[in-house]
Amino acid sequence: MSEQNSKEIRSKVTEDGEIEISIATVKKPTPAEDEVLIRVEAAPINPSDLGLLLSFAADLSSIRVSGDGDQTVTSMKIHPALMNAMKPRLGQSMPVGNEGAGVVEDAGANAKELIGKTVGLAGGAMYSQYRCVPASSCLVMNDGTSSKEAASSFVNPLTALAFIETMKMEKHSAIVHTAAASNLGQMLVKICKDDNIPLINIVRKTEQEKILKDLGAKYVCNTGDSDFTENLIAALVETGATLGFDATGGGNNGELPGQILSAMEVAANKTAKEYSRYGSDTYKQVYIYGGLDPSPTILKRAFGMSWGLGGWLLTPMIGKIGMERFQQMRKRVAAEIKTTFASNYAAEISLEEMLQPDNIKSYAKQATGEKYLVSPHK
Repeated sequence: MSEQNSKEIRSKVTEDGEIEISIATVKKPTPAEDEVLIRVEAAPINPSDLGLLLSFAADLSSIRVSGDGDQTVTSMKIHPALMNAMKPRLGQSMPVGNEGAGVVEDAGANAKELIGKTVGLAGGAMYSQYRCVPASSCLVMNDGTSSKEAASSFVNPLTALAFIETMKMEKHSAIVHTAAASNLGQMLVKICKDDNIPLINIVRKTEQEKILKDLGAKYVCNTGDSDFTENLIAALVETGATLGFDATGGGNNGELPGQILSAMEVAANKTAKEYSRYGSDTYKQVYIYGGLDPSPTILKRAFGMSWGLGGWLLTPMIGKIGMERFQQMRKRVAAEIKTTFASNYAAEISLEEMLQPDNIKSYAKQATGEKYLVSPHK
């Protein structure tokens, strides 16, 4: 194979207190004997990518652009109060992009059978034209699956499936999910419908209710409704849900996780046989797995003493699930990538277009239905 270069997105925090995003040109890698070289054709911009790409400390009102084409550099100021948190990455030009998909162009001696296959992976540095990764990290797609279809085959699908595994491992029987009209939320609706698991979906807008009901969701509660709390309690009584996954970190003016716990407590007390000054003995758990709302999480403790609020991440959960079950989950994703785990994108953009202010402001909103897909060879 002739020597070629590969372009990739880099993010750097400067000593001047700014984030710089640029396009770097590097040597196209050569696979070792257990590796494959992937021509990356599609990579989504997930909320989990923004922490490295932009940092949650960036002031988007200060964006400025210099240069053009591959020499484009986009800069923005970091809020001074948050600069200390950025010190560990000062001066480091870091590749970005958690997941993506492409076609295996070359492979080492032990992975030649993968050449020509479309694969999805969470290999890091996926906003690149080429990636060299261990063959074992690739999810080989069925024939006829495009890179665009396979691009979001890891983060959202496996997170949704891992919610189900968490529910089973912790002896719950139903789930509450916020920001439920997201791509991940729609996948969870389809999984729970297929697997007969009661699911309560929490959204903010009427149009989001329709999206989920059209998918077959039975329980959809809108925080914008005056009777939101009553609707949530009724759904909790009917489903017996005692486990919640919150993508916001503090939606509904910072109170959503606490509101879910409080509603669970009310629902539990409706079936309690006797009064306890310490609240019900039904254990209630809410996990925060995202930070769509950067405001503080506010707990107004009206949910007794049998409860938990904690963080949840996919990678540590995979370790708890175990490799055998994890491989079964991956196979399900590959088999259902065009149905259960299909993703929708608002726009497809190039590496250069990733650096344009209007695009940055749009994908940084993390709005439902506004997910962007990066096409590195566009």
